[in-house]
Amino acid sequence: MFTLYIVRHGEAEGNVQQVLQGQTHGRLTALGRTQARQASQLLADIPVDVFISSDLQRAIETCHLLAEPHPDAEILTTPLLRERDWGNFTGRFIPDVQGIPFPDNVETLPQLQARAQQFLDEVATRHSRQVVVAVSHGIMLKAIQAVFYHKQMREVEKMGNAEVRQLLSNKAEKL
Repeated sequence: MFTLYIVRHGEAEGNVQQVLQGQTHGRLTALGRTQARQASQLLADIPVDVFISSDLQRAIETCHLLAEPHPDAEILTTPLLRERDWGNFTGRFIPDVQGIPFPDNVETLPQLQARAQQFLDEVATRHSRQVVVAVSHGIMLKAIQAVFYHKQMREVEKMGNAEVRQLLSNKAEKL
């Protein structure tokens, strides 16, 4: 048993530019850093044991800001929490690709959900009885919640930048 809080990274430059960032690093905007600091206050009184972040820079930067009130907590990164691989759509302006069939090299939803399951399995195995904060990306966090709650991804509400949710046995609760 573990307690898992999930957090979407703060606003990144690619979010503002409406670009499919995918597995590129990206950088937080000033607003994104402010959002992460505000989220860190929501977590400040929670006894966090470990922060686990996507290994992409926009998530890592968010994670470090979230962890500031928890100097004794461990900070780890993993590629399992990366954003969806958009293949040849990476870097494209989102309105330009709407309605266009995905290229063959875009990560499928089943592949994304398998990665989400692997992450949840690793947390259960390596962080049993710990409080974990996972920092990731919008679609990956939808996949984690879909797997956790045995739902379709379309049934999971999109998370805002730096939004914090606690995964519970029957629902995700916003902080």
